[in-house]
Amino acid sequence: MSALANHAFVKMNGLGNEIVVVDMRAKPAAISADDARAAAAPNGAPYDQLMALYAPRTPGTDAFVRIYNNDGSEAGACGNGMRCIASIVAKETGKDAILFETTAGLLNCRKNPDGLFTVDMGAPRFKWNEIPLAEEFRDTRAIELQIGPINKPVLHSPAAVSMGNPHAIFWVDDVNAYDLAKFGPLLENHPIFPERANITLAHIKTRDHIIIRTWERGAGLTKACGSAACAAAVAAARLRRSERKVTVTLPGGDLTIDWRTSDDHVLMTGPVAFEYEGRFDPGLFAKAGAQ
Repeated sequence: MSALANHAFVKMNGLGNEIVVVDMRAKPAAISADDARAAAAPNGAPYDQLMALYAPRTPGTDAFVRIYNNDGSEAGACGNGMRCIASIVAKETGKDAILFETTAGLLNCRKNPDGLFTVDMGAPRFKWNEIPLAEEFRDTRAIELQIGPINKPVLHSPAAVSMGNPHAIFWVDDVNAYDLAKFGPLLENHPIFPERANITLAHIKTRDHIIIRTWERGAGLTKACGSAACAAAVAAARLRRSERKVTVTLPGGDLTIDWRTSDDHVLMTGPVAFEYEGRFDPGLFAKAGAQ
């Protein structure tokens, strides 16, 4: 029997990044890749990321979280999804400060007086084998990768960084001038990325304002990707093309990203929105072979 058959869920979004939350704390069960794919079906609860809450496994944390993309693969980080589950746990406990554990490590979240939520996404990683990349690059501010003819590439020389998941950021003059639905899958699955990668087009409008579009690893085109916003902000600051605190505009809206100087942690602040509650039809999982 699928872990999600007849299981309750909450549908939310962070700047249009479609999030489904399932609470597995009372009755923990493993969610398979088949389960995750079936849940995202059109007659299920279509999502970009599914956030599964489990009972804490480390003292001092509020919950352990597993994150699934709609293709069934697991993600180490999802900033928009973390804000969504932080809002649920904050309402449940009355706490403004919440600590989650994910497969990528511990993440602090807080509810701000204005109702926005801030997620401490931790420190970025820049070493080629930490991102990871398939070959050594001493300087990951710009790696050798391009799409298109050698003498006239369409996209080239992205910055590479890990925010708990791998990111490649291409600098462009207009993020809407490229067919990201065409280039995204090719770049996500490029051999240079052994764990695949999130692919972002970024335009630096001013030193404190960046505009991005992202093809998310395992999810495709989304209205917002919080970890990509963090990665783009960090990459721009590394190149000294922006300040360390910026507004990042995504198709779904704005996030504030602050690459804190005191400890190099990246703080992401933005809104969350509740959509509806539901329960998964067991038939979804029977059809998908998940039962």
